[in-house]
Amino acid sequence: MKITALETIRIAEFANLLWLKVHTSEGIVGLGETFFLPETVEAYVHENLAQKLLGRDPLEIDRISKDIVGYLGFRSTGAEMRGNSALDIALWDVFGKVAGQPLAQLLGGFSRSKIRTYNTCAGASYMRKAIGQTTSNYGTTAGERGPYDDLNGFLRRADELAAELLSEGITAMKIWPFDHAAEKTDGTYISSEDLKAALVPFEKIRKAVGDKIDVMVEFHSMWQLLPAMTIARALQPFDTFWHEDPIKMDSLGSLKRYAEASTAPICASETLGGRTAFRDLLETGAAGVIMLDLSWCGGVSEAKKIASMAEAWHLPIAPHDCTGPVVLAASTHLALNAPNALVQESVRAFYRTWYRDLVTGLPEVSDGQISVGRQPGHGVELQPDLAKRFTLESRMTALE
Repeated sequence: MKITALETIRIAEFANLLWLKVHTSEGIVGLGETFFLPETVEAYVHENLAQKLLGRDPLEIDRISKDIVGYLGFRSTGAEMRGNSALDIALWDVFGKVAGQPLAQLLGGFSRSKIRTYNTCAGASYMRKAIGQTTSNYGTTAGERGPYDDLNGFLRRADELAAELLSEGITAMKIWPFDHAAEKTDGTYISSEDLKAALVPFEKIRKAVGDKIDVMVEFHSMWQLLPAMTIARALQPFDTFWHEDPIKMDSLGSLKRYAEASTAPICASETLGGRTAFRDLLETGAAGVIMLDLSWCGGVSEAKKIASMAEAWHLPIAPHDCTGPVVLAASTHLALNAPNALVQESVRAFYRTWYRDLVTGLPEVSDGQISVGRQPGHGVELQPDLAKRFTLESRMTALE
């Protein structure tokens, strides 16, 4: 079997998503995905990956994974790493379809049939535009109320939202009420007034439901170390579950000082690419929950190795998904395989709305647990009428 073509697919309505299809001589097609700057990653796929991969055996996954690491771009989550990640996810999907086995089985089998999921409290329009990770891309409108409007929910009615999630069996939620304050000062300072305002959601949650729900805090790497430590101390009374990316992950040694100020473990980081970056994180001695994104860290291959490294440090993993449906599926397979998986992220405002519009075969969320079917590969396929319902652009580079 040979790789005969690489095909990339973008849709204008979801301007950050890129899908990558690996076509083979046996008619089997694998589907991968990544997020952010899709046209840039698309160019890399066709200008670089295609020339290295066309005509090769798609089942040589480890060899391919090594061969596509270039002279540059190997130490980040930049375009090269994101393109490589999408490719690797697609290759594992091909492998599953050839073997007739679900991805989790190929990774070593199911350690569990389902796993706890937490709700990342975004709305359906969160990060919809291609303008980066900024509060202006959060899809919120003052006073807006709609189905699964969970970002406005935690900002304005966190008590009601927590109770609503618990009624669905969801026992953990992730919120990020500090981002607007960070943007005011470039993360260098938080005023007493802004700090008190950002703590209100936590006060509401604990007053309404007590400790029945775990609360994760997302910081989006927006803070400098000193205000981040101030915030960590202020959060201590609320018994937060983890603090995610409190500072930018370009100075991992600084995490030691942060960990001294925080009673909650550090969760990091979806922004790291490749196992060596995670090795450096683990060696700080400050690592807590290991968050990794399959579409940014190098794909299924790297994610499995990172999970095994974390296990050697006696630390759990928590795969990231606040991006796309293929990543949710592949991540859930990893979470069901890895013995040290703690929890799987999911966004009900995504998987109950636009994820369903784009794909079939999504994981199922029920009573706070997420599970997958037993379809070969990761189980997700693009909806067959995608081009009719969205503004779709595709590009293919084929074997001559």
